[in-house]
Amino acid sequence: MPLDDLLALLLLATTMTFTPGPNTVLVTALAARHGLRAALPFCLAVPSGWLLLMAAVAGGVGALVAAEPALRGALKLLGLAYLLSLAWRLARADGGPAAAAARERPLGYREGVLLQFLNVKAWMFALTLSAGWALPRPGELDTALPRLLTVLGVMAVYGFASNFSYAALGAALRGWLAGGPVPGRRMRRFNRASAVLLALTALWMLRH
Repeated sequence: MPLDDLLALLLLATTMTFTPGPNTVLVTALAARHGLRAALPFCLAVPSGWLLLMAAVAGGVGALVAAEPALRGALKLLGLAYLLSLAWRLARADGGPAAAAARERPLGYREGVLLQFLNVKAWMFALTLSAGWALPRPGELDTALPRLLTVLGVMAVYGFASNFSYAALGAALRGWLAGGPVPGRRMRRFNRASAVLLALTALWMLRH
């Protein structure tokens, strides 16, 4: 891949992966409630699911989605429903002590992978990368696979780095959120604020 294409890819990857979205909201709240170690499966699931999505888009699914408005609409509605269900689950999460958190089942690897296929932001990003970097260009058919592998490699690194950074932030806030004059109040407020942010993000993506 030419250097200018690679630099443009790195800039876009930085912008898209490190700006807040459903993945980062969820992993921050997950680490704040359950700790950094519990958030690691989700951190790994996000790039794993997105790489599968990107491979599918580059393999032809992207063209099908772009050509079928009804299919795009169905994906948006499914994504909205899934994100709102996660927001509701987050809003109802107990803000009590660590013993209570240990009894809850945190979001895991499977949920993280599934989320990528119902995440409108992930689809938009995959379609953009496929059109601009991964699809073969006229007279350069032999470079298509190396270009796709470069995109997948970059996104694997950036996807994990982004989510791990947000998870580390959530874990750093964990002690403060668990404290306060009324134990659990800060955590409950944080969970509900995260749930509202997740729901607003889902509604915003429905319009795009």
